[in-house]
Amino acid sequence: MATVRVHTAQNVSLEYEVASLGDRIVAAILDNLILGAWLLACGMMMAAMEMKGSTSTVFLGVLGGVPFVFYHLICEVFFNGQSLGKRARDIRVMRLDGTAPSVGDYLLRWLLRIIDTGIMGGLVAIITIAANGRGQRLGDLAAGTTVVKVRPQATSPLAPGLSPIAGYQPVFPQAALLADHDVALIRQLAQQASARGNYEVLNEIANKVKEITGIRTDLPDGPFLQTVLRDHAHLAATA
Repeated sequence: MATVRVHTAQNVSLEYEVASLGDRIVAAILDNLILGAWLLACGMMMAAMEMKGSTSTVFLGVLGGVPFVFYHLICEVFFNGQSLGKRARDIRVMRLDGTAPSVGDYLLRWLLRIIDTGIMGGLVAIITIAANGRGQRLGDLAAGTTVVKVRPQATSPLAPGLSPIAGYQPVFPQAALLADHDVALIRQLAQQASARGNYEVLNEIANKVKEITGIRTDLPDGPFLQTVLRDHAHLAATA
């Protein structure tokens, strides 16, 4: 399974799984269904208003056509790299260095969508994504982006018995504020939430830890808890 490794400013490595070709196809189908439903709604509105001739053409062109053409660009710019179909599949656009794409990146992807998906029913995009190994269609190759699973992979996350690592430097010294029984409870609850894919509970645990320790970070909840537990284990062993 292809992955993208990101090294954060907090000196923590995150590994994102590249979205599968199947996920992207399903997301595209969902987006097309949404766009089709929108055009159908516009057509029904025209029929109800008994619009004909040039007026109906202008109406359908503006109210129906403009959103149809700019749908992907607008969604990705304002919804953090996700169309509605991508959001349903928990995938999003991300730069290969882990940063959020710029408006220019989204614009480049959108312009090349004409070639990627407009020729032979998207066959160009399918072949390119399958061939390059990093889930990139032509628009992604030009913009330096790819499409990844929203949740980063956690390598041995929240594992009990984390042993000190020689030369390890704690990322969050505030982890020392956690009592041993707090850490045991955090590990147990986080393991259960992670195993069940219950990200709401994982977020609640992370927020509670931040409240107790005063830590401020943009790390995703799973990697954040993993880092705090490793920091606590190291600090306790070297105290």
